[in-house]
Amino acid sequence: MAMRYRYVRPFALPLVLAGLWPHFAVGQSADAYPAKPVMIVVPHEAVGIETEMRMFAQSILESTGKTFIVDKKGGAGGTIGTALVARAVPDGYTLLAQNNGFAITPFVYPDLPYDYVKDFAPVTLLDKRAYLLVVHPSAPFKTAVEYIDYARTHPDELNFGTSGVGSSTHLPGALLHYMTNTKVTFVHYKQSSQRLVDVMAGRVQAAVVTVATGMPTVKSGKFRAIAVTTDRRVPAAPDVPTLAEQGVKGFEYTSWTGLLAPARVPQPVIAKLNAMWTQAIRDPAVVKKLESDATIMVGSTPEEFRKFIAEEAGRYRKLIQETGIKIEVD
Repeated sequence: MAMRYRYVRPFALPLVLAGLWPHFAVGQSADAYPAKPVMIVVPHEAVGIETEMRMFAQSILESTGKTFIVDKKGGAGGTIGTALVARAVPDGYTLLAQNNGFAITPFVYPDLPYDYVKDFAPVTLLDKRAYLLVVHPSAPFKTAVEYIDYARTHPDELNFGTSGVGSSTHLPGALLHYMTNTKVTFVHYKQSSQRLVDVMAGRVQAAVVTVATGMPTVKSGKFRAIAVTTDRRVPAAPDVPTLAEQGVKGFEYTSWTGLLAPARVPQPVIAKLNAMWTQAIRDPAVVKKLESDATIMVGSTPEEFRKFIAEEAGRYRKLIQETGIKIEVD
């Protein structure tokens, strides 16, 4: 068989090499990475994730001398900042801080300017944060088992207070009642503090709250905590069982924080990022600040984080599609 050769004009070669240069350069300098400050885009308006990322960045600066700059670019449910990172040069100098919204927006926004699977390389799941399922002390149920049985035999009778459709105080309740095939009346408040007042007054029988908010009220006897939403108990509320322990197998709802890079960032750079950030979450000063709010430090591998995102997305896809929830993500 005759071999065919294609002539490449000399001026085309520099263009080809220019296109490959970011990958080549990073691959050659992975040992020195990062050689300059790294930008971490926070795409959400809420201040919690921004504060948390600054805390981790400060720990890394103190231990390694490497600088990570946190830059908030919120809007459109987190999709504006996320799209910016998806289009960034894959050299490891533009990263993305994300939370639960990353696994929800694909099923809320039909025409995203990015693919949440193909356009990102997971670095690490940093942590998860637990919530409490609380009820009024005079409610006729003292455990989650009794609560679910009551909801099943009294459909739509119980009022469940939330801080808005699709919020972190609505989704765990929606997921719980979807998984147990029970019905309650969700009452959505514009002011989250008012729903807690109504739970204490008995006008609303149940709600989900952060551990930091809920435990002082539980200890004062104004709330009864019947479950935590994580898949394991948390040190800040060791006597409160999980929903899975009480028969709702596979239930987990957490507010999580994770770090991702654009797809095609070289693997040695991903590995180095993973090492730096998982070290930061073991910093005693960081742990002390975060565990008071029932934060569970994780520090996963990139592959573990990829699997976690897939599981989260599958859970929310099913919930949203089968319940018809019209979620508004910040």
